[in-house]
Amino acid sequence: MSFFITSAGGPKGADYGGIAGADAHCQALAARAGAGAKTWRAYLSVQAVGGATAIDARDRIGKGPWANAEGTLIAANVDDLHDAMKNRINTETGLAENGRRIPSRLFVINQHDILTGSTVDGRSPPADKDMTCRNWTSSTDGAATVGHHDRMGLRDDVPSRSWNASHPSRGCSPDLLKASGGAGLLYCFAAN
Repeated sequence: MSFFITSAGGPKGADYGGIAGADAHCQALAARAGAGAKTWRAYLSVQAVGGATAIDARDRIGKGPWANAEGTLIAANVDDLHDAMKNRINTETGLAENGRRIPSRLFVINQHDILTGSTVDGRSPPADKDMTCRNWTSSTDGAATVGHHDRMGLRDDVPSRSWNASHPSRGCSPDLLKASGGAGLLYCFAAN
């Protein structure tokens, strides 16, 4: 396993205490699943606001290839990961670290919104509008870009099918993330 979707979000919604806290969440869940020897990174971008330097999610997750808990190839490399035709994240392959499938739009409880704070090509959004819940430190104000791991949305268009850049969340709190179809879940990639 070198890729998973977190089986649970953090207790404060999109507030992971920053990107390092999100990485630690990935690392802890991977360790619990027996994959803690790898270096795990959350697929999150950081915006250049408040003195922070922009960080692109695509640059922090290693070079690939990545496979899920069942050994299914998700993407061979970073370019394939960001290619809509070559990326293999979907309802069947979007597994948690424990091998559980993440509920999609087809389930009563929908958790298909996965936090990314990224553009479709895996880069940090412009700094003019908060799309990272204050760089993963807010559980109240702001919004975060989310992707749909199940590649389904309200419409059959490219944004609705985007695994990493479908739409902004309704907010950053656990309740608002839940209201828009999520649970504060993250994509985690082994960077080594």
